[in-house]
Amino acid sequence: MPEEGEKKRELSKSSLLTDALDWAIAQNSDKDSPYHNKIDTENIAVSGMSCGGLQALEVAPDERITTVGVFNSGILPSPDSGMEGMPSLSKKQLDKLHSPTLYMLGGESDIAYDNGMDDFKRINHVPVFMANMDVGHAGTYAEPHGGEFAKVATAWYQWQLKGDEEAGKLFTGSPSGLSKSPQWTVQKKNFD
Repeated sequence: MPEEGEKKRELSKSSLLTDALDWAIAQNSDKDSPYHNKIDTENIAVSGMSCGGLQALEVAPDERITTVGVFNSGILPSPDSGMEGMPSLSKKQLDKLHSPTLYMLGGESDIAYDNGMDDFKRINHVPVFMANMDVGHAGTYAEPHGGEFAKVATAWYQWQLKGDEEAGKLFTGSPSGLSKSPQWTVQKKNFD
């Protein structure tokens, strides 16, 4: 967020996510790069919070992406009803998902709650996990180390990107590990 009185910054664009992928893959292939052969280009996540979640959904069809995180976000019912700079997506974008997807919302007081829950309802072709904690749109990001939202997201990435089955227990099983927490309400589709 800009500081009070600070000049308005340029809005970010979804293409920055794919630009970052291009850069990382190029660095991994460049023998002169300090990142040469150090990046796992077979396991790539995109994620974002609020408008950033829409940006992640916009680039999610990229075949290089193996998992998606959508935090405090969801596609609006009308493509052009968002704020300036938000990706103008229709709900048809959800049909383009091809990888496991994690949604985390801040409960019914989260401005993105209805949109995110509607997305979850519509996604029936890929594994999708919905986690809700009654903390509002700001999630727990301001808490030390990102709070509960960061713990859940980290476990998701450990599982999806590194194959950590222990971390995956938060999301798998009947009931899933996360569903045992009194702080979270969860739903899932196409798991187990």
